[in-house]
Amino acid sequence: MERDTHLAMISDYIVLAFADDKVTQSEFEFILRLAERMNVSEKDVVELFENPKPSKPLFSELERITHFYKLVLLMNIDMEAHEKEIIAVRNFGLKMGIRPGVIDQVLLKMDQFNDKIIPSEELIKIFQTYYN
Repeated sequence: MERDTHLAMISDYIVLAFADDKVTQSEFEFILRLAERMNVSEKDVVELFENPKPSKPLFSELERITHFYKLVLLMNIDMEAHEKEIIAVRNFGLKMGIRPGVIDQVLLKMDQFNDKIIPSEELIKIFQTYYN
């Protein structure tokens, strides 16, 4: 994946983190970990906090699902899902072409787990139900 795409994805995470008008330390650290996996420096991440890049379309279904799930993880990293964050996650999902039923199921399912992390096999089942 291209660097511009990575910067846009990190910017999406930043926009979501700001959805409830505050960025917690755990959200910031999670964004840094994701950026590190994309070979984006902390300096670049800090710059994106000041000047986020616009979203870019993700073409493969796997990329969209993965990006959507990372947004959900970020929303729950501080164990608080504010209404503004839920709306932002839903809007990101719709913009990426994730079906509304999938978004709703993921948001409902996450509340069934103490850490709000949906096991990958459960996540796959949700997507298979709506995409097969």
